[in-house]
Amino acid sequence: MRDVIFGGANSLDNYLARPDHAVDWLMWGEDAAAVTAEVWKTIDTVLMGRKTYEVAARMGQANGYPGVENYVFSRTIEAPTDSEVVIVREDAVGFVRDLKAQKGKSICLMGGGELARSLFEADLIDVIGFNIHPVLLGAGIPLFHPMSRQIDLELEECRAFKNGCVYVLYRVRHDTPP
Repeated sequence: MRDVIFGGANSLDNYLARPDHAVDWLMWGEDAAAVTAEVWKTIDTVLMGRKTYEVAARMGQANGYPGVENYVFSRTIEAPTDSEVVIVREDAVGFVRDLKAQKGKSICLMGGGELARSLFEADLIDVIGFNIHPVLLGAGIPLFHPMSRQIDLELEECRAFKNGCVYVLYRVRHDTPP
């Protein structure tokens, strides 16, 4: 069974972006680049919700990420005709459950706090990895949305980056009932 990895970057107060979806506060550096390169070797599929895809498109990723399958969950947008992005209009939980059962590398869920909530609720996320930035935004797009249950985690790695960010990697404990 393939792992689903929920990952990205967030502020210390757990926002993915400012209220207007701006991510001008992100501090990209060689440490983050190295972690991203290592993770990228382990995945062959990227999942995004509509809002995350729209931000990625504005940052030059409208055609998806190269070398992987790209799925965007939305009932309202159309993919560019020359894109490698597949728009999924069906139930995300069922779709991801089927993806996990297929052969392949890990699956990366990029951003998408609302999409992540539905996958957490269905016990489909296996790993959480985030680059926590030393900034308090005060408001914005939340990393985690309210859930109906507690999700227990086990720390696998914690590393301070030279630029003041902290990388954390957790494994979701599936031994607690969903």
